Amino acid sequence: MKFFSYISSKAVSLCFCGIAALCWGIFAHFAGASEILLWVSEAAFIFTVLLRYSAGYAFANAKLKKLKKSKESLSEKYLLGELLEKPHDAVEREYYEVMKEVSRSAIGEVERAEREKEEYFDYVEKWIHEIKTPLTACSLICDNGADEAKLRRELKRADNLTDTILQYARLRSAEQDTVITTANVANIIADAVKSQRELLVASKISVETSGDFTVCTDAKAFSFILKQLLSNCAKYCEGCKVRIIADSGKITVSDNGAGIEAHELPRIFNRGFTGSNGRKAGTGMGLYIAAELCKRLDITLKADSEPNKGTAFSFEFNGAAARK
Repeated sequence: MKFFSYISSKAVSLCFCGIAALCWGIFAHFAGASEILLWVSEAAFIFTVLLRYSAGYAFANAKLKKLKKSKESLSEKYLLGELLEKPHDAVEREYYEVMKEVSRSAIGEVERAEREKEEYFDYVEKWIHEIKTPLTACSLICDNGADEAKLRRELKRADNLTDTILQYARLRSAEQDTVITTANVANIIADAVKSQRELLVASKISVETSGDFTVCTDAKAFSFILKQLLSNCAKYCEGCKVRIIADSGKITVSDNGAGIEAHELPRIFNRGFTGSNGRKAGTGMGLYIAAELCKRLDITLKADSEPNKGTAFSFEFNGAAARK
């Protein structure tokens, strides 16, 4: 910082000092003070002011140089706010506290972004290993005469995995990707069941649907949620029966499969949780994404389960649904 810049920043206080010196001179003159005393006092006042501001400049310049040196030594510049020294001036302390809050907020955002990036890369790695299974199966099927039904089943598994990672990527920009329309839930349910037909047939799963109502929601996103539940049934509940009931703004998806252990039930919507049934297969992301989508669509999602008796998921459209 240049001395002229520092003095310019103190222009207001210097003006008051000049006015004070002028007022003193006028008062001393009319009070009958000697000319020598007048000039000596004025010179002493000016010298004191210059000394005060010179010392202030030296102190501020040294402080800034130290701060710049600290900044250059930091690899993460956003941490600079944590190195600020607490000032003695009351006004500067208020600015200091504000900057501390800004700094801590920035650190929190950076840490959150780093965590999300690590989580994303971790999921992508798991997804790559997961999608190798249906792709390898497709290759083997083609090498052994290309059974069309088996090939379609493996392609559907690959398609589901692709849809899952796309939905996960869109979670960060859900507001831009969300398209709210009025739809009949019976049509959404029918499309979801039809899309998973190959997997359901291969796993000997029967699906019974009933009821309907109109709802304002993102039909594509909710269809993904239903597909996720159906594909999970095909993966973990072979031979079970699935019932999907739509009534009065609420959809219930239940099965009579193996169920979920009581100690695992509160964690099934956690990111990456696979549970005892899914540890040998799956990324643990499907239900997590479904829960996140429900939050964005203002849908209350609940799960109930009992081992060896089945699992039920309920979706309640908060204020958005109407009976038809």
